[in-house]
Amino acid sequence: MSWSKKVQTFQPQNYSIRIILNWIRENQIAIPEIQRPFVWKPSRVRDLIDSLYQGYPIGYLITWQNPNVRLTDGSIAIGKRILIDGQQRVISLKASLLGGEVVTRGFKHKRITIAFHPIEKRFEVLNNAIKGDPKWINDVSTLFTDNFNPLAFIRQFCEQNEGIEEEVVFENIQSLLNIESTPVGVIELEASLDVETVTEIFIRINSKGVALNASDFVMSKIAASEEYEGSQLRKCIDYFSHLATSPAAINNVRRDTNFAKTEYFSKIQWLENAGNRNDIYVPSYTDMLRVIFMTGFQRAQLRDLVALLSGRDFETQEFREDVVEDSFRLLKKGINEYVNQHRFENFVMILRSAGFVDNSMINAMNAVNFAYGLFLMLHSKEITGDNIERLVRRWFVMSVLTSRYSASVETTFDQDIRNIVQHGLNETLETIERTELSDIFWNERLPQEMQTSSQKNPYFYVFLASQVIDHDKGCLSKNMTVQNLLEGQKDRHHIFPRKYLQSQGLVAKDYNQIANLVVMQRSINISIGSEPPATYLKKLQEGCRSGEPPYGVEIENLEELQTNLNQHCIPSDMETADLTFENYNEFLGKRRKLMAAKIRQYYESL
Repeated sequence: MSWSKKVQTFQPQNYSIRIILNWIRENQIAIPEIQRPFVWKPSRVRDLIDSLYQGYPIGYLITWQNPNVRLTDGSIAIGKRILIDGQQRVISLKASLLGGEVVTRGFKHKRITIAFHPIEKRFEVLNNAIKGDPKWINDVSTLFTDNFNPLAFIRQFCEQNEGIEEEVVFENIQSLLNIESTPVGVIELEASLDVETVTEIFIRINSKGVALNASDFVMSKIAASEEYEGSQLRKCIDYFSHLATSPAAINNVRRDTNFAKTEYFSKIQWLENAGNRNDIYVPSYTDMLRVIFMTGFQRAQLRDLVALLSGRDFETQEFREDVVEDSFRLLKKGINEYVNQHRFENFVMILRSAGFVDNSMINAMNAVNFAYGLFLMLHSKEITGDNIERLVRRWFVMSVLTSRYSASVETTFDQDIRNIVQHGLNETLETIERTELSDIFWNERLPQEMQTSSQKNPYFYVFLASQVIDHDKGCLSKNMTVQNLLEGQKDRHHIFPRKYLQSQGLVAKDYNQIANLVVMQRSINISIGSEPPATYLKKLQEGCRSGEPPYGVEIENLEELQTNLNQHCIPSDMETADLTFENYNEFLGKRRKLMAAKIRQYYESL
């Protein structure tokens, strides 16, 4: 019997705080500057320094060694350490002991200054009261500079504070300086480990079990490269995703003067004036990476991007500098294409032209991501603009209807990219439509899938998009369109009012069925109150005959009223008097079939 020996995947080490600080000074450790903004309160930084002063442990750091890569001349370049866990602690050390700045959630650069009372051996975050008290050392980072002279400093301190013994001050300041000798446990992960293994190790070691994802590793890999403008490339991604959410943050980005001088800033600066024109598609950095990898590399597994940026040759399994160089070239190209104002705004217009006119209608973000990647890929081929818009629009709605990217996202992305490259977009789309959007889907599966109250169900949003394209009016509205209401109040209301159904004993999963929802003006809905449709529709019909419709409705005749009800797929084969609680389920079933038919007509018109 033979026993296999487990390969050691990590090496626990003890390093002093001095060595950690030297790593920071000499840029030997890749600390994400803005990927995960600093979230600790200043008081936690103070507590960290106090723990070190008291000799308490501060927990393990986890680093992942960037692989060494072979250069074109045959020499080996040593990779940096990438900080996987302990970022907040390391940045706290950098801020408090080295005087560095931190970057907040709003991308503001600020100092966190820790003061020390050498008599009481107490630390505090610097404030105005402390600034005026000579018994406090305002900034402990001044003690950790190369030119700090302890004896001269203590002599001056005691001259300013009569009656204080130099020996006491000396002893307590020396204890503070001895923080640099405090050991810290560092778990060093092997460079050869893949992303999944590193993630698993992190989860098992980290007591909080905070999940890492491949995009975090990609961002760290990008930032670790000095030669290929890694820091600026990652900032471009981070800043773009932040500005897409909050254009007003542009002033905070400008304060990053090094970045503001680069070509990347000029390429994303347009978001400052974008206003609400692009708020339909608000990408995170993960969304951006998916699209960039798709368009630049025609791949989807982000762990492969980690390997490529590390220089891995998938055929020989060795790490080479030319692979790194080529990967960063493609990455830069992909970023530039993604953030291009003309491309981005045109794509948003395609979404709007499909009827998705408000961000609240986007609940399938990966469908949007693939559609944008497809849009960028098609622009590199000889396809006319109209065809690009038509194909992207149709693919996007198809992927929403089929929930194509709701699970196994990267696998499905990979498969679709490969099929589109090999067989072309038209053939690939037609194959999917034949297999997944058959008559059985439209006539049976789709109505069945709409038998839900889930707010994540995509079909109601596609139905609303179909109403936008058809220029339908809001339910019981004469002038206000569905699009007006979606872009304004975003109100959805119950055809069978919620309070009415509650009074009949129904619960949320019953009365919130998507087949019971319409877009309606809030004022009309309030006026109707809890009256069942058998009552309020009868009153409306009588009001249209008399010329005085109730509830603030402006529809003037029965023909207009029936047209409006048809636009909202209210079954016309049910008598108004039958729209009561007893027939609620029959109403839902008939409306689902009408909604499915309207969605089909909409899709086939794209």
